[in-house]
Amino acid sequence: MSLTEIPTLNISEFASDKTAFVQKIGEAYKQFGFCGISGHQLNDELMQKAFAATQAFFALPVEVKQQYFIAEQGGARGYTATGVEKAKDSDHVDLKEFWHVGREFAADDKVPHNSLHPNVWPKEVAEFKQVTLEFYRTLEHIGDQILRALALVIGQKEDYFADKTDHGNSVLRLIHYPPIKDASTESIRAGRHEDINLITLLVGSHEAGLEILTREGQWLPVTMVPGAIVVNIGDMLQRLTNNVLPSTTHRVVNPQGQAQDTPRYSMPFFLHPNPNFLIDTLPTCISEQNPNRYPEGITADAYLSQRLREIGLMG
Repeated sequence: MSLTEIPTLNISEFASDKTAFVQKIGEAYKQFGFCGISGHQLNDELMQKAFAATQAFFALPVEVKQQYFIAEQGGARGYTATGVEKAKDSDHVDLKEFWHVGREFAADDKVPHNSLHPNVWPKEVAEFKQVTLEFYRTLEHIGDQILRALALVIGQKEDYFADKTDHGNSVLRLIHYPPIKDASTESIRAGRHEDINLITLLVGSHEAGLEILTREGQWLPVTMVPGAIVVNIGDMLQRLTNNVLPSTTHRVVNPQGQAQDTPRYSMPFFLHPNPNFLIDTLPTCISEQNPNRYPEGITADAYLSQRLREIGLMG
């Protein structure tokens, strides 16, 4: 099975036939929590540059990469080694290392929240900063477009999210899944989990491994359709919409046979609301058939901190 069994929508239809696009994307997320998006502004050249910079960094010696780990931030920026993060409620760490790029502020900007940490940059890869920041901004723009459509799905004005994400704690995560050295390990590349944020835009390689848990309880393998970005709902949006837009469990399983010797790379962009945004159930998502599941609101920053502790990134 492949992504062709999950709807892939062309985002340009949002401009040409808004009503039809909103209906399609709403149905896709209510059924799968995942959707392929084509017709976006991410071109192949930028994508390949981002992959090249990612591969160049992770090819560096461990002791060099470890210099960019900032322990007191819980991996919020810079490098996190293999064996640190685990899925919520899992006893086994994930088999991945990653790098986080956050929102970039100019030196004279007033940073609106203390959770918006400054970025760090590896001096060993000259083009890393320029390429990843351009990649970040491109994915953020695409994400903003998707949120405009989703706002209409949940009965809000099209620009509902605009002033709620304009200084969000969004993160570009560059991931390297190393070759599997121990085929008997109980750990997998990414244990079953749901994302924390509003939506995730996933730009990944063509290697197999990503699987989603369908509403029927079956694991569905997902492969990347050329030119499409996989976009899924996160737990913050699920909570805000009272599960009208559900977050879907997913994982990255280990390859079998000779494929175990092959690394895997992916580049998800986790789009977050502003840290002080109160995640409080929208009245348009509450009904007699769907009573409020989350009667107490929580700020995005408090929710993020809670989840980071649960997955082992914060003490």
